[in-house]
Amino acid sequence: MFVKHLLPAFVAIGSVAAQSSCSSKTTTINSQDDVSKISGCRKVEGSVVLGSESGATIDLTGPREITGDLIVRNNGQIQNLQSSSLESIGGKFEINNATSLNVISFEKLTSATTVEWVSVTRLDTLTLGPLTKAKSVRLSDTFLNTLDGFALSTVTDLKLDNNRRLSKYTSELTSLDGQLVIQANGLSLEVDLPKLVWITEMAIANVTKFSIPQLQVVNGSARFDSNFFETFSAPNLTHTEDGDISFVGNGFLKNMSFPKFTDLNGGLLIANNTGLDRVTFFPKLEKVTGAIKLRGNFTEISFPSLDNVKGAVDISSTADIRKSCEKLSEFAPRSQGGDGKIEGVFTCTANNDKANEDTDQSTSGSGQVDGSDENDENSASGVVLNAALFGLVAVAAVASAL
Repeated sequence: MFVKHLLPAFVAIGSVAAQSSCSSKTTTINSQDDVSKISGCRKVEGSVVLGSESGATIDLTGPREITGDLIVRNNGQIQNLQSSSLESIGGKFEINNATSLNVISFEKLTSATTVEWVSVTRLDTLTLGPLTKAKSVRLSDTFLNTLDGFALSTVTDLKLDNNRRLSKYTSELTSLDGQLVIQANGLSLEVDLPKLVWITEMAIANVTKFSIPQLQVVNGSARFDSNFFETFSAPNLTHTEDGDISFVGNGFLKNMSFPKFTDLNGGLLIANNTGLDRVTFFPKLEKVTGAIKLRGNFTEISFPSLDNVKGAVDISSTADIRKSCEKLSEFAPRSQGGDGKIEGVFTCTANNDKANEDTDQSTSGSGQVDGSDENDENSASGVVLNAALFGLVAVAAVASAL
């Protein structure tokens, strides 16, 4: 039952103005005529659902607020969805499988709890308030080339994927409490987050630029796979609270910089970044609570400030890194003849033609890294260097730190 509650009317300069709220668990809109159910209501207390055959244009002008959800699902007819009055959606603004929709215009919309647009394959025109308040945003498989309608400073989760025309994303986000996922968008996507200071998790793939000049803390993990950038810099990042950092399969990557990074409360994985020849970009790294695993074409590896690694250190390069291995062996477990700064197994392999083939992402264990000792030692054509090769005490590869 759809109920309209008229609020007390008042007289102002000879005219009578009325405000109203409409209450219904779900209001279904199957045509523009059905919008009359809510057009006279300032607030819709409940959800609004557009039917699968609602017509080419739906104008929801009238309400300023929908307390529940606004949902469009499996609608192949709608082309234009708009409202010149709606300011707030208390629940989810969901559009799913609306393959003809190419215009969304909500010029006053500034707030929604969740925005989830998936398989809106022709959407290329977007007007929002802009949207400044939302907890979760997902834009997947759209035809948008800009996200200027979103002006969020904080958000819990943000996911951008398969938006093939999106070439640039700049956001004023200062913090992100959940996950940031950016992957499989336009081949030349540049991401700029100039004010981001704190983030929980991020997974970034297929971008040509990723800028985080103010980022100080990653609470969880940061993963960068199959990107196209040549350089990566985190000039103000100091530590992770509880998670890994990984760079895997970034074929154009040549340089990285983490000048202030001191504590990694997780593991470090750098693998199959074939243009990266030096791992010297953690000058102040002191503590790693997980493992360190490096695979690549490295000619030099150094961690000059390293004081403690709780897990294994497992390194392999196609190049001759025997000098780097010798230096790092000084940190090996005491059972391997080192000073014990590394508590797990220490393994360092030079001249291994297959170094880039092993990208197993296990870096958080306190012992050996999965698949890192016997396979390398038996299959590598190069030399396995550990503390024993430098006149130190040799032990079995599975030994734990004393």
